[in-house]
Amino acid sequence: MVIVVNSKKYGKRIIVTQVIMGALEYTAEEMGIVLRNAAYSANIKERMDHSCAIFDAQGKMLAQAEHIPVHLGAMPLAVKTVLKDFEGEIEKGDMIILNDPYRGGTHLPDITLISPIFYGREIVGFSVSRAHHSDVGGKSPGSMPGDATEIFQEGFIIPPVKIVRRGKIEKDVLRLILSNVRTPNIRMGDLYAQMAANKIGEKRVVELIERYGLETFREIVDDILGYAERRMRAEISKMPSGVYEAEDYMDDDGISDEPVRVHVKVEIKDNSVRFDFSGTDPQVDGPINCPFPVTLSCSYYVLRSITDPTIPANEGTYRPLTVYAPEGCLLNAKFPAAVAGGNVETSQRIVDVLLKAFANIVPDRVPAACQGTMNNICIGGMDPKTGEPFSFYETIGGGYGGRKGLDGLDGIHSHMTNTMNTPIEEIEARYPIMILKYSLREDSGGAGQWRGGLGIERIYKILCEATLSTLGERHKTAPWGLFGGKPGEPGEYLVIKKDGREVKLRSKCIFKLDKGDVIIIRTPGGGGYGDPRKRDGEKIKEDLLDGKVTIKTVEKEYNVKIS
Repeated sequence: MVIVVNSKKYGKRIIVTQVIMGALEYTAEEMGIVLRNAAYSANIKERMDHSCAIFDAQGKMLAQAEHIPVHLGAMPLAVKTVLKDFEGEIEKGDMIILNDPYRGGTHLPDITLISPIFYGREIVGFSVSRAHHSDVGGKSPGSMPGDATEIFQEGFIIPPVKIVRRGKIEKDVLRLILSNVRTPNIRMGDLYAQMAANKIGEKRVVELIERYGLETFREIVDDILGYAERRMRAEISKMPSGVYEAEDYMDDDGISDEPVRVHVKVEIKDNSVRFDFSGTDPQVDGPINCPFPVTLSCSYYVLRSITDPTIPANEGTYRPLTVYAPEGCLLNAKFPAAVAGGNVETSQRIVDVLLKAFANIVPDRVPAACQGTMNNICIGGMDPKTGEPFSFYETIGGGYGGRKGLDGLDGIHSHMTNTMNTPIEEIEARYPIMILKYSLREDSGGAGQWRGGLGIERIYKILCEATLSTLGERHKTAPWGLFGGKPGEPGEYLVIKKDGREVKLRSKCIFKLDKGDVIIIRTPGGGGYGDPRKRDGEKIKEDLLDGKVTIKTVEKEYNVKIS
């Protein structure tokens, strides 16, 4: 049999496919630029705690921006929930809002806005934005209470509902939302920013269809998804078939002091992979439970990270993956379990346990454990300058794990988060907070042939009475080293009272602050990779000169005498 290929026509098709794929990816990036520029809150404008993506009419993700992994991987379930709930009721100009973790959300501060994209009278896709709002009500400012025992304590629950109908804002819905938060003007500004982002997504997709035609657009979309699937299956087929298990632990759930087990079984067969989280502990009383979309999001992230990150991030990429977590376990919690920390903390442990399993499959591609936490810090109260409530939220970076051939990065956000820091100038201009110190934390990276990255020390002075909420991890279970590398230094949170008394905080808690109190946040370092005795002497010398390690640590961990 002879197959004749029109190379000119085939080449043109490949070019058009690449152009449309690139245009969709940049559309999501442009949505993020609009959202950031228009946002009111420091959390979105400065930290870029938001994510944007484009979907087809059936709810299949076509493209995403390089934003927050835990947001993006969970988005498809939100779109599919909306398609089911509003079947036959979606009209041009509508926008649907939701934050319910049991209806496709992640946790309540993450508000999702979903807009249909019409071409003529037909829905051809959806533009979607998700952003972390620094307060959505609940028992404590910031809506991330470390001691919550049910979701109702974590904030205002928004089921999928139209906030814009036929191009007009539903003012009753908006008023209802803004009446249940501590900082309504900032929330309103951030919601308007999301609306603007979604509108630019709609506009760019329609422009693409106008240029290439609807039929060609649909054919190319199928090509893009199939292309990603083929590349991912090819990567998986290179891995040894078999079953690989691993486990890791959360420090506690914020209510009891007992560790909480996360277990996974990774099964590779031919060109597909299955993650089975049976053996993970049941859901707990505290706020570290995960809704299933978060578990799915973590699984997507790891699969892409240990294969080829240049594979386009769309639905086709994840078709070879099956994820199972028993209903009612920590990673597939049932309503009304508290879940604020599942999105930010347990998500990191899911990544850790999956990477630990893959260290036995593709060892050269897996780093030692990163800090394993986002170090969520919420501070809120009444601002004495304005006489109005304020709500400050940020996450703080830490050490990245050492990797084969490379030391871990210092003071960086890792894995399921991808935010910037909040500049000191921005904090002090907006809030009754003074920053006394912001530095890397010496000796915090795990020793190894390739050292773990350093954690961070950040010290705040509070200029009014306020409430502090912390949601953190890796205070008891240190970030593990790999292949002989040593663990990173655990984190710790302290409050120094005005009288000099030192109070050591739990990693998850609510604490009342007096004016003049000082908060010290020390974040974990990354684990080391490889035998420390094999570390290059010049690298040890550089670390000493840079103040990253002390002579005492070098002599103890690397068996080196310093003269």
